[in-house]
Amino acid sequence: MTDLAAVKAALKTQAVETPSWAYGNSGTRFKVFAQEGVPRNPQEKLDDAAKVHEFTGVAPTVALHIPWDKVEDYSALAKHAEDRGVKLGTINSNTFQDDAYKLGSVCHPEAAVRRKAVDHLLECVDVMDATGSADLKLWFADGTNYPGQDDIRARQDRLSEALAEVYGRLGDGQRMLLEYKFFEPAFYTTDVPDWGTAYAHCLKLGPKAQVVVDTGHHAPGTNIEFIVATLLREGKLGGFDFNSRFYADDDLMVGSADPFQLFRIMYEVVRGGGLDAEVAFMLDQCHNIEAKIPAIIRSVMNVQEATAKALLVDRSALSAAQAAGDVLEANSVLMDAYNTDVRPLLREVREEMGLDPEPLKAYRACGWAEKIVAERVGGEQAGWGA
Repeated sequence: MTDLAAVKAALKTQAVETPSWAYGNSGTRFKVFAQEGVPRNPQEKLDDAAKVHEFTGVAPTVALHIPWDKVEDYSALAKHAEDRGVKLGTINSNTFQDDAYKLGSVCHPEAAVRRKAVDHLLECVDVMDATGSADLKLWFADGTNYPGQDDIRARQDRLSEALAEVYGRLGDGQRMLLEYKFFEPAFYTTDVPDWGTAYAHCLKLGPKAQVVVDTGHHAPGTNIEFIVATLLREGKLGGFDFNSRFYADDDLMVGSADPFQLFRIMYEVVRGGGLDAEVAFMLDQCHNIEAKIPAIIRSVMNVQEATAKALLVDRSALSAAQAAGDVLEANSVLMDAYNTDVRPLLREVREEMGLDPEPLKAYRACGWAEKIVAERVGGEQAGWGA
């Protein structure tokens, strides 16, 4: 039988990091859609993130993206976050929005371009020092579009050299989280295309380097929960970028396209001790057509629901069925947990935490959406352009 007190305790201590960029304007490759009330600077992004944490109770940190969130005084920005009841979290680098990076960044054939990219990564570690952030997240758009365009092996050598320099700059308590993506914007070869490549580089670097699993960065049919189980088993799962996809890197709300997959992933996290380990649960989403703060609240709730169901799996019954080779019973144990309506349980958890049991309704009633529309007039809205 499931220990409900233990389930509640785990849900109360779970933390989901929200991304600063999700509060800004975003869109498709063709158009960025502006919304009223969108933040104009990092401080206003943190104000919105604080509202998500206020109503969910489990979103205490906010990831920054440099240079999108660049400021002159990062200590002051950290203080602003703390005053709002949140903290600055993962620092994300950007080596894909500069003309110099057309042929790559740390894997570029020109040494001067590689130097520029590595210097940016080192700057991000400086930001970590100033903000107290523990994690540096790296994603590289590097790759090639045509056979023969560049030497595949040489690019891996350049990547290894760059990662080693940045790894050597990390301080105590800091980690490097290496993300992968199997295609886009490079379509022939991608320099970090899969979890195996990321794992190989992290293994070579040492214990401070771990792999990030972006749930939207896989080919159709990929068994993501197998990747999660393997990385947890090896002690190399650093975190997740949660989102959802129908086709490719869609960056939709986590759990919206395939909630059963999210449950399966979270079960492997629970089974592998990931809730107790230093696994960072981060959102990486773009909210193009939906209101941003409610969408992020809903995303946090989706992660909570999948986690609750994963915690409700009767692991003793499952182990017994697996040992007996009872295929249908083993599957039934998992499906019983997945088909459980955990919303009443989560309402209880929130009430015990002193929160409104219905975060979305509470946010809509609080007046924040109307307040930011009225006050955030003029200036340049945050976003990634297009």
